[in-house]
Parts: sequence; C-alpha cells; structure tokens
Amino acid sequence: MTASKRQAESKPVVLVCRRLLPAGRERLEARCEIRDGGLEASPEDLLALAPGAAAIVADPTVPVEEELLDAAGERLRVVANYAVGYDNVDLDACRRRGVAVTNTPGVLTNATAELALALTLAAARRMSEAEAALRNGRWAGWDPGDLLGLELSGATFGVVGMGRIGRRYAELVTPLAGAILYTSRSPKRDVERDLGASRVTTEELLAGADVVSLHVPASPETVGLIGANELEAMRPHAILVNTARGPLVDAGALARALREDVIGGAGLDVYENEPEVPPELRNAPRCVLLPHIGSATTRARDAMAVLVADNVLAVLDGTEPPNRVV
Repeated sequence: MTASKRQAESKPVVLVCRRLLPAGRERLEARCEIRDGGLEASPEDLLALAPGAAAIVADPTVPVEEELLDAAGERLRVVANYAVGYDNVDLDACRRRGVAVTNTPGVLTNATAELALALTLAAARRMSEAEAALRNGRWAGWDPGDLLGLELSGATFGVVGMGRIGRRYAELVTPLAGAILYTSRSPKRDVERDLGASRVTTEELLAGADVVSLHVPASPETVGLIGANELEAMRPHAILVNTARGPLVDAGALARALREDVIGGAGLDVYENEPEVPPELRNAPRCVLLPHIGSATTRARDAMAVLVADNVLAVLDGTEPPNRVV
C-alpha cells in the first residue's frame, strides 16, 4: 500500500447529506474524506453512505434519527447542522451515543431578520397579489379601492421570541413602529431600554399588535403556537409573519382565517412538511409565500458553511466546537 493511499484511508469520513458550499467544504476537504449525498439523496442513499462516518453534515430537510446514527456506527463523533435550528436532529439519541450536535447561529441573524421585514412589507401591501394581477393581465388601471393594504408607519409590532433574530427584526422595524411588544421567557432589559419594547403575554401581544412576527424555535411547546384561537384573537387587519419554523403555525387554520377575513394577511417562509406547501395556503388570499430563503444571502450561507466546518474539525480534534447544542 502506498503512503498516499494509507494517508487517504486514515482521513476521517464526513458525510455531507445534501450540499455544503465551498467556503466550508474546502476547509473539510483538506483533512477529511467527503461523501456526498447530494440534493436529491433519499434516506436510503444516506444510510448506504453513512457507515464509518466520523461526522454527519445535515440541514433542516434531513432527519438525523436512530437509523442514520446506527448506520454511521461507533466512529461517529459529531452531527453538524447547517442551520440555526436543530429540530431535525434526535438530540436524545445523539446524547446517548456521546455524539456532539452543533448548529450555526449568529451569522444568519441579519439575513433572516431582513427577510422577515421584507415579508412584513410584502404582506402588508399585498405585493404578491398586485404583481400577479399585473403579470396575468388582470390590472385594468388605477382604482382607488383596489388592493388596499396596511400602512406600517406608527403600527404596533409584536415580536414572539426576542432572541438574536427577533431582536434584529425589532431593530429594523423601530423606525416605523409606534410601539413594539414582545414575548420572551425572561425580560430583555437591553431591548426595553434600547428599543422601548414592552414585554407582554402572548394573549396581550396577539390582541394589541398590527404585525405578529414569529422568532421562536420549533419544540413540543411551540408546535401549533398559532392556531384558530390565536388567529381569532388577532386584529382583523393584522399581519402574521413566520420565518422561524413551519410547525409553529396551523396551516389549515391560517388558510381559513385568510379566506374568512379573520386577519389581514400573512407572510411565510417556512412550512411543516417542506418542500410540500399545503394547497389551501397556496390558494389563500393575501398570503405571501417564499421557499425557505431566510438565510439565503451569499454572506450568510458562506459563513454558515464555515461554521459547519469549524464545528466538525473542532470535535474531530478533541476540542470544544464553537456552537455546541449537545
């Protein structure tokens, strides 16, 4: 066996379940053997590629559960999620095996908060409907009663979850806001001081906000956070924005609320069973839909890829990864 072949065989194996951008991939390639699943990889494909992997690079579309962990075997040391969320990873299963789990927070804060702002503006001013009418030839000229939306200057913004992204969203809307309400497990005194925000209950926020923007992770406690009762509690003209996780919102209840004019509109970037989008949402009025592009800027996705690589290499080197979850 040649020295180069022995060296190649001694490299730790990293299973990239779907795709890792060059900014991170090149850092790993220098020291690791990469096995690529690719964007079309099936669960069966990943099970076939997993044996002997020291690291698994996943993303929110890839369930990392018992079967995949078992397929990787005893050499597995880290699951590096290419996202800030990690509800696709079975944390307890990883914990039992002594496998670290990492994520990529911080570097996508601006990108995601900016998209939440874009969805807020688009939903408030019914931009999707207006563009569709124009492109489809239905626009018959200026009509003083057509496509009336919500003016955001002086509006009350409700931020559900005042973490990194929630705070950045609050900062971005401050020049428009008449008031900012927020919910959080604990008071955020700096946000209250710097932005004039007021901590309230979820019920108070829903009743008082013109815009409700969701910024909490998916967990058993937050699944179905916004359902029929919560939508009924909102103002008739209010806008709901979700750039966090799809399971937070009952899609069927939201579609009904839009059809029945219970709320004014919605802007969504995430869905419960991606890439599936419920037909009732696709057909709902006053609903702006985007294909999970919250972090889709060159700066954010490259920085996320670098963090993935740094997390993997740190664990393989026996040091503390920058962003450990487990």
